[in-house]
Amino acid sequence: MFSSSVHYWLEFYVGAYHALKRGYSNMDVLVALGTNAAYFYSVYIIVKALTSDTFEGQDLFETSSMLVSFILLGKYLEVVAKGKTSDALSKLTELAPETAVLLTLEKDGSVISEVEISTQLLQRNDFIKIVPGEKVPVDGVVIKGQSHVNESMITGEARPIAKKPGDKVIGGTVNDNGFIIVKATHVGSETALSQIVQLVEAAQLARAPVQRLADKISRFFVPTVVVAAFLTWLGWFIPGQLHLYPQQWIPKAMDSFELALQFGISVLVVACPCALGLATPTAVMVATGKGASLGVLIKGGNALEKAHKIKTIIFDKTGTLTKGKPSVVQTKTFSKIPLLELCDLTASAEANSEHPLSKAIVEYTKKLREQYGSPSDHMMDSKDFEVHPGAGVSANVEGKLVLVGNKRLMQEFEAPMSSEVEEYMSEMEDLARTCVLVAIDRVICGALAVSDPLKPEAGRVISHLSSMGITSIMVTGDNWATAKSIAKQVGISTVFAEIDPVGKAEKTQGLAVAMVGDGVNDSPALAAADVGMAIGAGTDVAIEAADIVLMKSSLVDVITAIDLSRKTLAKIRLNYVWALGYNVLGMPIAAGVLFPFTGIRLPPWLAGACMAASSVSVVCSSLLLQLYKKPLHVEDVPIPAGPGDGGSNLV
Repeated sequence: MFSSSVHYWLEFYVGAYHALKRGYSNMDVLVALGTNAAYFYSVYIIVKALTSDTFEGQDLFETSSMLVSFILLGKYLEVVAKGKTSDALSKLTELAPETAVLLTLEKDGSVISEVEISTQLLQRNDFIKIVPGEKVPVDGVVIKGQSHVNESMITGEARPIAKKPGDKVIGGTVNDNGFIIVKATHVGSETALSQIVQLVEAAQLARAPVQRLADKISRFFVPTVVVAAFLTWLGWFIPGQLHLYPQQWIPKAMDSFELALQFGISVLVVACPCALGLATPTAVMVATGKGASLGVLIKGGNALEKAHKIKTIIFDKTGTLTKGKPSVVQTKTFSKIPLLELCDLTASAEANSEHPLSKAIVEYTKKLREQYGSPSDHMMDSKDFEVHPGAGVSANVEGKLVLVGNKRLMQEFEAPMSSEVEEYMSEMEDLARTCVLVAIDRVICGALAVSDPLKPEAGRVISHLSSMGITSIMVTGDNWATAKSIAKQVGISTVFAEIDPVGKAEKTQGLAVAMVGDGVNDSPALAAADVGMAIGAGTDVAIEAADIVLMKSSLVDVITAIDLSRKTLAKIRLNYVWALGYNVLGMPIAAGVLFPFTGIRLPPWLAGACMAASSVSVVCSSLLLQLYKKPLHVEDVPIPAGPGDGGSNLV
């Protein structure tokens, strides 16, 4: 016990030494001065009592130990605040199962063998069997089977999410009721669980800019306190020596020097800015941990502080305001060619393209073939496939030149556009749909209208942001007609369309601007904005460039991030009031202002208790952020009706 006490005692002296060596003072300097003054005065009392038969004095050894005890109590409470967040993170890391069933598959998908191995041995592209009730070991994609997966521990979404082939699953979530085979895409430190833990830990270690205020206050405050303590000692010692106040004021077994010294030590101790040092980090720790539990990953105190200043938010369209999953919602033929044949030629030309529009058309054709009783995976032979950036594709399908794209592609190949085609395109753009024209041998034979539905919460979120005093802007690479239609539906008045990635980044220049996006083309703007918010379902590049990651891919969490930031900064300011309030009220009492009138004085050990109380108040104030609740929930958001409520997928 003795060695442990010495160890804690030495920490303050080492901290004070390093601070003075660098030319500034901190909390450790005050602690060292206060404990040293009490201790060495007590040694003086003992020595004098041993060498004099008539001397009576009161030692202050207990004062030194009490001071250190109360200061360590404050530090313990800080650790408790950290621990509550760390416990939550530990529980997250423990969600992943220890073992997984690894499958070996034939080319046709049949199982050759299965073996149970440690989750840590899994690699990318491994196939894993997951039965009902089991946890998903790593991030992956379902390749076989259907089920519902409970993702509440990761995303906060209470309802199980339906999963089918092609859908992503997150490591640590629970497979509720179906058998699925998953192909591993992210393992080890790359999984969502590991990324959450790493981001939150990094956020807690980073110092928020507002912490600099506390550092500046401490640098000036400590020397001021030392001077105040010295003046307090002089203010009591000199009048005592000159007998300017009644001798009965001096307690029994004390002299004027000892009384003055106790007042001086009490000033040193009660003014110790321990709570000031706790005000910011404890609030940031609790807030980032709470944000992570709500599906909002905040990368450090800097992002947390900047978010509360946001006055303008720039939204990308595709995958941000819209769902990012386009589908064919209407078709139109301008010739006698049958619809199925038209779609077959179109899908065959688009089969080699990775564009979301192409995938939507191919998927639509497969469903159409099923309705007609034809093989859904049949495709005609295509040759000379060519991508025309920003316009569409062209290919030779069974001897026919097939053009699939927009008006510009038709003009490039000199395919004449009739008034009927022009009218249909205009109609679709008014409905916020992308009109994909199909020409065969340079004759426009039909069109497919593709819609990317709006997220149901988009309009409500924009309205709520407006009530918070935040202006919303939409920036997209899509055409003006579609962009304006989408903006009108969600209530955004300022729109910038046909903007490239560099242009998006330029639009973020200004005061207190946030960017919300999900794609690779959004990453320059996410990095350039004061606060970049990446949709969790977006690309890794976008997530890496952002300051805040919205894990649930819900726009509601844009509001959550800003509101949590505002609540946290308000809490930090309240913490400063608690921290400095004790000093402002305690220092005059410790200096003995009330003693001549009431006989009340603050002994050094009691001053230490008051100083510890300020730390307790600050930590408890920060822990109240654990009770934070979202200002807006998905359940509050009405789902819009009508298939036309959507936009194109061009970015």
